[in-house]
Amino acid sequence: MSKIHVTTVVNGDEVEFLADPRETLLDCLRDHLGLTGSKEGCGTGDCGACSVTVDGVLISSCLMLGVEAQGKRIATIEGMANGEELHPLQRQFVEHAALQCGFCTPGILVAAKALLEKNPDPTETEVRYWLAGNLCRCTGYDKIIRAVMDAASEMRGAA
Repeated sequence: MSKIHVTTVVNGDEVEFLADPRETLLDCLRDHLGLTGSKEGCGTGDCGACSVTVDGVLISSCLMLGVEAQGKRIATIEGMANGEELHPLQRQFVEHAALQCGFCTPGILVAAKALLEKNPDPTETEVRYWLAGNLCRCTGYDKIIRAVMDAASEMRGAA
């Protein structure tokens, strides 16, 4: 089967890759672009480890074909920090020790950022609801929720 040329914007940079029509966006990000922050946990869109945004919409990259990225704007965990300066969510995750093994952390951070872009002042219930699609087997979620709430507060104060 022949590969398809894809041109897209990832984390603000225009990129190109050749994708097998059956490859997922997750595989294209990891294998063709070297962006290994997004993880494959389930391959069925149930765990959130592969969360990215496409044109501002939070998706499971294991459920989207790489060829569908043509002309889209994709944001991954690698684009979250500004150089060496951590995004407030990343900083709050560290300060709250909101991660343990770290496998789910990139997906949760991308999902939390997508939430705060849509709703900069969420309630705890809204944060819990928004992050319900991201599974963590280590933390118990409380530190994650506190980190997101504190990052939201910090980001509102900076605005």
